[in-house]
Amino acid sequence: EAMYVDDIPAPKDCLYGAFMYSTHPHAHVKSVNFRSSLASEKVITVISAKDIPVGGKNVGSGFRMLGEEALFGDPVSEFAGQNIGIVIAETQKYAYMAAKQAVIDYSTENLEPPILTIEDAIQHNSYFQTPPFLAPRPVGDIDQGMSQADHKILSGEVKLESQYYFYMETQTALAIPDEDNCITVYSSTQLPEIIQNVVADCLGIPYHNVRVITRRVGGGFGGKGMKSTHIACACAVAAFKLRRPVRMYLDRKTDMIMAGGRHPMKAKYSVGFKSDGTLTALHVDLGINAGISPDLSPFIPAATIACLNKYNWGALAFDIKLCKTNVSSKSAVRAPGDVQGSFIAEAIIEHVASALGADTNAVRRKNLHSVESLTKFYGDAAGDAPTYSLIDIFDKLASSPEYRSRAEAVERFNGGSRWKKRGISCVPITYEVALRPTPGKVSILNDGSIAVEVGGVELGQGLYTKVKQMTAFGLRELCPDADGLLDKVRVIQADTLSLIQGSFTGGSTTSESSCEAVRQSCTVLFERLKPIKDSLEAKSGAAAPWSALIAQAKMASVNLSAHAYWKPDPAFVKYINYGAAVSEVEIDVLTGATTIMRSDLVYDCGQSLNPAVDLGQVEGAFVQGVGFFTNEDYATNADGLVVNDGTWTYKIPTVDTIPKQFNVELISSARDKKRVLSSKASGEPPLLLAASVHCAMREAIRAARTDFSVNSPLTFQMDVPATMADVKELCGLDVVERHLQSLSSAAEVPTPVA
Repeated sequence: EAMYVDDIPAPKDCLYGAFMYSTHPHAHVKSVNFRSSLASEKVITVISAKDIPVGGKNVGSGFRMLGEEALFGDPVSEFAGQNIGIVIAETQKYAYMAAKQAVIDYSTENLEPPILTIEDAIQHNSYFQTPPFLAPRPVGDIDQGMSQADHKILSGEVKLESQYYFYMETQTALAIPDEDNCITVYSSTQLPEIIQNVVADCLGIPYHNVRVITRRVGGGFGGKGMKSTHIACACAVAAFKLRRPVRMYLDRKTDMIMAGGRHPMKAKYSVGFKSDGTLTALHVDLGINAGISPDLSPFIPAATIACLNKYNWGALAFDIKLCKTNVSSKSAVRAPGDVQGSFIAEAIIEHVASALGADTNAVRRKNLHSVESLTKFYGDAAGDAPTYSLIDIFDKLASSPEYRSRAEAVERFNGGSRWKKRGISCVPITYEVALRPTPGKVSILNDGSIAVEVGGVELGQGLYTKVKQMTAFGLRELCPDADGLLDKVRVIQADTLSLIQGSFTGGSTTSESSCEAVRQSCTVLFERLKPIKDSLEAKSGAAAPWSALIAQAKMASVNLSAHAYWKPDPAFVKYINYGAAVSEVEIDVLTGATTIMRSDLVYDCGQSLNPAVDLGQVEGAFVQGVGFFTNEDYATNADGLVVNDGTWTYKIPTVDTIPKQFNVELISSARDKKRVLSSKASGEPPLLLAASVHCAMREAIRAARTDFSVNSPLTFQMDVPATMADVKELCGLDVVERHLQSLSSAAEVPTPVA
């Protein structure tokens, strides 16, 4: 049975907490009271900013060099959903109930109106700055590129909304005060080291007084990154003040309201191209809604541009505004910035193809990079020529006889079907990932069993499986029964006082970085144990049993624990992942419902460390991406407060969403000694392939517009997500709710008297 943070038995005298959050985007918090009820009678105390110890500071999260976010909205609430206090009770149920009985008195006196949208932020010049070392770079001469164009589109636009993480385990933490002003925090987090630092800063104590332990996380997707630090700090402040253990487990509604999510974006573009579809120049004005604090937002512009660069634009220029607004901070969500950039590129390509009346796949294929242009746009990350596999992958899918016959079948279907339409599309992706320094430690115990520690956290991505395999791989030459070695390995939980500089788990490269640190540790152990093994075998004339080898090493006082801190080669910090997907969809014109008939994915996983794990990652990422592109409607009210705050209104993918036929192929591309055993990342890049579903929906809608809306242009803006209502309306049919609203509005207008 897997144990998660909330499964840890409650310590003696444990108390429970629940957040009280603001419902106003910018207001003084004048008072907090409770309605008279059983729950309010069970309140032990309320923890607020005044309970932060002397020497500590009001900080709930922070990333080095980027900035911090407050733990408590005090004295001003800066966004709807901000924590303004923690109700403490004897049970989690009473804490939940009491928090819902809170009555908060606000005042907006002497405060500016809140800034809620990208447009508001631009109007008020409300921005965060991107540090120069994180800023993306333009490519080529944009004016020259535009002058070479036969045609220009000068006013294209596309919008993408947010996406909630929807991990199965909501934010949770348990803080236990210890002797000598110390505290232990059990946290469901991707960032144990950062939690250690932020909790210590909040309490005003040295970092070594804070121990953070994470065994595993019940789903992360980036949401257990910066967002996990707030609940850890909240529990720590309460436990530190009350000198009793305090735990919190957010209910789903509170989690959805407070957690933030993916960055909403608005892109306006101008693109130049020749009559044969060759792109010559692209300029993008990109607005990114970052929310109230920097969080990880300064990383988003570079990620967005990196995936936009999957096509050779000729020349590329951009103006990116990272907008500070009075909404919950947006943070990393699986493929953060990358999925938006990749989709914006597809929207532009489809606009170009439509303007030319050309086949979209032909325009895509014409503008895929050559090895030379890849290097021009990606620099050192482009790697060696044999590792560039995208053209082969795209041709395998889009230029195959099967694809052509399927496209013809779709056209025949649409000609004979009035109320259902189909579309098919092939989308390529590039995805740049970065390697990070990572620690690892391998220890062999007296009975020959092996304990392994790594910087990464198990999020369900198969990290521990790969690490166990790498340990057995690294020590295999010392053990006659190499197959049995795997069963001797145990990967133990992340502990910030046991393995330091653990960094964070994210960016899709943690598994391979952790594996390389383990491999290096095993190499050290191999060098220590090999002479003893050779000596034993020389004496006995037979292979030395593992148990005998370890016993002899113990007698000889050999250090059976090895630590490595792996650092990537400065000349090879980044590399690119490639893939492509064909999706075929069917839309119901009357309802706007979309059925994915079939998706074929081809993904370059390098030499996979574990094909079964990587296959699961590709499938899961794709389905999560489908949710973002089609049905996850992150709706807020006029104050920026999330209103789709549960499964009744926020629809994640289900068994009905998954393609009826789902084919995934991992290709083993050229070996590259600079990568970890020639492997490649698998966690985030495949999510971008889900844009193929959105693009196929556009094709189906175009077929419907031909039938139902003769005057509607076949070039149209289709934002993300494309929900049922959006699809129906784009097909040219009215949406019932909006029709009723129009009737209601008409009824309110007084009739002129003759």
